[in-house]
Amino acid sequence: MSGHTPPIRRENKREITDSNRLDPVADRRAARSFTLWREVLVAYLAPALMAGAGGVASGQSGLTMAAFTSISGTSAVVALLIGSWLQRRGRSRPWTTALPRVMVAAILAVGAAAIAGLVGWFASRWLPAHTSVVDTARLARLQLDLPISVAAVIVSWRWRRQNP
Repeated sequence: MSGHTPPIRRENKREITDSNRLDPVADRRAARSFTLWREVLVAYLAPALMAGAGGVASGQSGLTMAAFTSISGTSAVVALLIGSWLQRRGRSRPWTTALPRVMVAAILAVGAAAIAGLVGWFASRWLPAHTSVVDTARLARLQLDLPISVAAVIVSWRWRRQNP
């Protein structure tokens, strides 16, 4: 048969065929790029659904309300901040691509938890003591809701996989 044949795919000067491909799923994963809005949406929905289901199952209306507001909201904010930072400056920071993926995720998670803890302390302790903001139970929850966000780990893990 004569005709046009598709070009042979090569990686590291080696032909890639169906018989010598190590992981066909990895090819699909590599083709999908890091999309910030998708990461933020997942960072919102995952804790909202998990904590919301826990609140409904245990009959805790406060947990159900917090699941869709402060817990998932802070997770989405953290994902947005870290994801946009990684997209803009991640490749220019040598440690984000030189370190193993688990180290990058751990560093960003600890950093995000520390900053979130300070923001939670500021909102729940400093503001009511020094301003006319009333100290409410919702402000006190910020000290717990902000640091438990795992969005930093998830976003940095997925970004690092796309940027080896």
